[in-house]
Amino acid sequence: MRKALVHDWYYVNGGAEKVIHSLNNIYGDFEHYALVDFLGEEDRRYILKGKKVNTSFIQKWPTAKKNHRKFLQFFPLAIEQFDLNSYDLVISSSASVSKGVLTNLKQLHICYCHSPMRYAWDLYHQYLEDSQLKTGLRGFYAKWVLHNIRQWDLITINRVDHFIANSKYVAQRIKKIYNRDSIVIYPPVDVNQYELKEEKQDFYLTASRMVPYKKMATIVEAFNEMPDRKLVVIGDGPDYNKIKKLAKDNIELKGFLNSNELKSYMQNAKAFVFAAKEDFGIIPVEAQACGTPIIGFNEGGLKETVIDGKTGVLFDQQTPQAIKKAIEKFEKMSFNAQDIRTNAMRFSSSRFEDEMKAFIDLKYKEFKNK
Repeated sequence: MRKALVHDWYYVNGGAEKVIHSLNNIYGDFEHYALVDFLGEEDRRYILKGKKVNTSFIQKWPTAKKNHRKFLQFFPLAIEQFDLNSYDLVISSSASVSKGVLTNLKQLHICYCHSPMRYAWDLYHQYLEDSQLKTGLRGFYAKWVLHNIRQWDLITINRVDHFIANSKYVAQRIKKIYNRDSIVIYPPVDVNQYELKEEKQDFYLTASRMVPYKKMATIVEAFNEMPDRKLVVIGDGPDYNKIKKLAKDNIELKGFLNSNELKSYMQNAKAFVFAAKEDFGIIPVEAQACGTPIIGFNEGGLKETVIDGKTGVLFDQQTPQAIKKAIEKFEKMSFNAQDIRTNAMRFSSSRFEDEMKAFIDLKYKEFKNK
């Protein structure tokens, strides 16, 4: 059985790339495809076992390494140029366009869907506002491109034989947008890299890339109104300077930290605060693996990874006031660090690899026996 693994793009080692790492643990003989590949050698060894990626024409375009997303209008054409006819099994790892690869009747195509492309659907209006593209000629062009992307996205639905969603939340969105059923296999979290620590220190923690939908500024605003409580903020991104100017003396910005430094803060924090609406959300699971409770937004994947009242406290609005109330509620409760870690173990990498292999092998056997 010849196998191809198609990913949207490679440029960072994020949650989607951890899925690729686990898929390579299941099957060591994938040939890899993506729009672009700008991984460093250390990340390549971890994610791809050092293998080369077949890339699209966008790879060679000027400034693609700095910002490949500005070529969005060419993504559908680029992904369709991959000739995959020699493969028996095609796995796409898609949050954008990789599900749209061209396959034939003799091939089985299984899509692991991290999300239907959010900037074209759910976050369309927020994307235009954050990018200052709601008006003017540039705005008109952006809207035209995203309109065409949505049409192409719908046209490519039936190129996929089976959808796997990374959460029940994403499964619901796949049903609404694509009118396709999917099964849920939660993504892999390397929970064994995060050791339990029961003794906590007197600070709260948040960590994320600083982009608008992560709502880091909202968390900072909440703690600005609670000067007697300390917040440590880890991460960088476009909103870093804005958040730095916003933060008062009880808030400490650390910028980007390596994984071991981040883990140490996770182990010692009294709680991890998370206000984003995520499709799944790996970092709150990592924090729980340290025995650290979550104070989080009660939407998206977090509803599936945090048990309200047992492994954390959930709030219903992305506002400073809602976060303040949740923290006040949290401080009147007690949590068992071992129970919190046990909850996180449900999302282990080994569980993901076992479930994925069982599903892929079953569907391939059914496909060959038709």
